[in-house]
Amino acid sequence: MNVLNVEEPAFMQEEDVRLFDDMVARFVQDHASPEETARWRANQAVPRELWNQAGAAGLLCVSAPEEYGGAGGDYRHEAVLMRQLGWQGADHFGISLHNAIVAPYIWHYGTEEQKQRWLPGMCTGDFVGAIAMTEPGAGSDLQGVKTTARRDGDHYVINGSKTFITNGQLANLICVVAKTDPSAGAKGTSLIFVETDGCEGFERGRNLHKIGMEGNDTSELFFNDVRVPVDNVLGGAEGLGFIQLMQQLPQERLNIAVQGVAAAERALATTLDYVKSRKAFGKAVIDFQNTQFKLAECKTKLTVAKVFVDYCIGKLIKGELDPATASMAKYWVSDIQGEVIDECLQLHGGYGYMEEYPVAQLYKDARVQRIYGGTNEIMKLLIARSL
Repeated sequence: MNVLNVEEPAFMQEEDVRLFDDMVARFVQDHASPEETARWRANQAVPRELWNQAGAAGLLCVSAPEEYGGAGGDYRHEAVLMRQLGWQGADHFGISLHNAIVAPYIWHYGTEEQKQRWLPGMCTGDFVGAIAMTEPGAGSDLQGVKTTARRDGDHYVINGSKTFITNGQLANLICVVAKTDPSAGAKGTSLIFVETDGCEGFERGRNLHKIGMEGNDTSELFFNDVRVPVDNVLGGAEGLGFIQLMQQLPQERLNIAVQGVAAAERALATTLDYVKSRKAFGKAVIDFQNTQFKLAECKTKLTVAKVFVDYCIGKLIKGELDPATASMAKYWVSDIQGEVIDECLQLHGGYGYMEEYPVAQLYKDARVQRIYGGTNEIMKLLIARSL
C-alpha cells in the first residue's frame, strides 16, 4: 500500500522480505476476502482450519528458528505479515499474537525439551497459542495477578481465572501468568504453559462480545485445580516470569504500533477513493478545501507514525529497542490511529456510520488499541521514568 509514499528502509527491501510480502498478500487474498472476514465477525472467530492453512503456507512462527519448524526469519517478516493483514482488512486473525508474542517466549526462554515439544506444533497450527495475563482484577498491573500455581510433587496445581484472552476460544497452548510464590511479589511470578486438549479442570468461558475486533475470539478462561507437569514452567525454573514478561513486552507494544499504522493506512486509502467519487454541491468531495486540509493532516500524521515505527523495527531487529521507546510507539501511534480514522469516517458523512463501509469497522477496531498491551496512561508512566 503506497498511500503514504514513504520509501521502505533498506532492511525492509531485502529480497527475502519482499518475496515473503508477496506470499502473504496472496494468502490473504485467497483466504480472507471481504465475504470471508464478514463470516469471521458473525462467528466471532476465524475457522479453526485457517490456522493449519496458515501453517502449511509458512505463515506461522516465521521468525522462529528453523530447527524447530520455523522459517528462520526475524521481526521484519512478522511486520510484513501484520501490515498485509491490516491493509487487506484481515487483522481479526490473531496470528500476530501467536507468532510474535507467545512463540518468542518459548524460543527465548524455553528449555530444549520445551522448544522441541511446542514450537513444531505452533508452526503447523496444531497448537494455537494464547497468553493469559489479564484477570478480572488485574490488567496493566501484572503484579496484581491472583492466579496461583501450587507445587504438588511433580505437578503444579493451577487455580484462577483470566479474562480478555485473545485466541481464547481456539487456543490449545496457553501461557499462563501465575504466582508460584504469592508471598514474593514480582519474584514469585512464573509463566506456565497449559496444553488444554483433554485437560481436566480447564474451562473456557464466554466468547466475549466486543464493540470491535469481533472476528478475533476473546475469552474468559478458568483454571480449577488444573494439574500440569513441573516441566511446563517456562525455562524450567520458578520466579522468572515477571522478568520474562518485561523483556518481551516492548515487542508486543511495537506489534500494536505496526498494526495501527497499517489499519490507518487502509482507512486513508478507502477514504481517498470515497471522496474522489462522492459528489456534493455539484463537485467531488475531494475538491473542497476542507477535505484537502483534513486529508493532508491525516497523511502527515501517518507519515510521521510510519517513519517512527520503521525506526523502531530497525532498533528491535538489532536488539536495541528499549521499553520507553516501545511505549512511545504504542501510545502515540494508537492515538494517531484513532484521530486519523475518526477524520476519515467524518469525510464519509452518514455512510461512514454504516457497517457496509470499511471505515466503520476500522473505527470500531481502533478503540482497543489504546487499551490492550498496557493502557496508554501506563505507557506515559513508563516513558516518564526515562526522563
